[in-house]
Amino acid sequence: MQKRTNAEIIPGTDVPQKVDVLLFPGFSNHCLANTIEPLRAANTLSRRELYQWRFLTVDGAIVRSSSGLFVEPYATLRDGRGDMLCLMPSYDYQALGLVPLLRQLRESAKRYRVLAGLDTGSWLLAKAGLLEGYKATIHWEELTEFAETFPETDSLRERFVIDRDRISCSGAMAAFDLVMHLIGRDHGPLLALEVAQLFMTQEAARSSEVSPRRRSRTVDRAVFLMQENIEEPLTIAAIAKQVGCTQRTLERHMKTELNARPLLVYRRLRLNLARKLVTDSDLAVAEIALRCGYENPSALTRAFKAEFGEAPRAMRNQ
Repeated sequence: MQKRTNAEIIPGTDVPQKVDVLLFPGFSNHCLANTIEPLRAANTLSRRELYQWRFLTVDGAIVRSSSGLFVEPYATLRDGRGDMLCLMPSYDYQALGLVPLLRQLRESAKRYRVLAGLDTGSWLLAKAGLLEGYKATIHWEELTEFAETFPETDSLRERFVIDRDRISCSGAMAAFDLVMHLIGRDHGPLLALEVAQLFMTQEAARSSEVSPRRRSRTVDRAVFLMQENIEEPLTIAAIAKQVGCTQRTLERHMKTELNARPLLVYRRLRLNLARKLVTDSDLAVAEIALRCGYENPSALTRAFKAEFGEAPRAMRNQ
């Protein structure tokens, strides 16, 4: 049977992507948070339900993490279906690979567009025969044994690997990189940039097949300067000069890496701050306008409404 391509497994952006996370006893809180929190942030920042998620267990019982967090699942694995199933076993994963679970995983492959093995979840996918002929990775401490045990899988030392309708990830921090990449791929690099800002990080995702290029130092430095000069915005020419390139070079880099011109990126950063101040503070719109580099409230209101579809006061009243 012909395998599906990435183009066929990405749902339309107007329909929320349904993500189920299959938790096993001893799962990693860190890995779970790094998977779900960027999705939640993408929904919040876009003011749209881009993602829906549920927690599953094999039998529907409450599951306890490695650090003692209890999670009550929404459903059992047999009830699950959607766009992506993420396996999250973390510890003692080899003991989980019994025949009944492997059979359920093979059945689940028919109900999900994508199967993802996070941390050590790749082992269970491979044990179920679901990674034959695929490229994959796993937590690097387990990579040598993984490669020896499953020679039919092309094992790679990567943070994460996306190969058609299979995804694998090497650990908790890499899970964040993976989800950031998926957000950028499906909903644009500017939204991924906003999510990265929210978590005080720079997106540094890297994979072997669908490879998000790391942002160049030129773009990173330019974005930093924009963030540092919100109240009194610099000209794009001045930013380019401080970065050490021409304005044309900066525009080319940003268009390539963020799919937007510098002026649009700068405007988005300023308006994101304005939105945060509108929703999280009691500051007057006039004060917010000054803090975000606008000469007067009217100028801010026009730009705000064009970006978010409503005026600052209307958003605050909600």
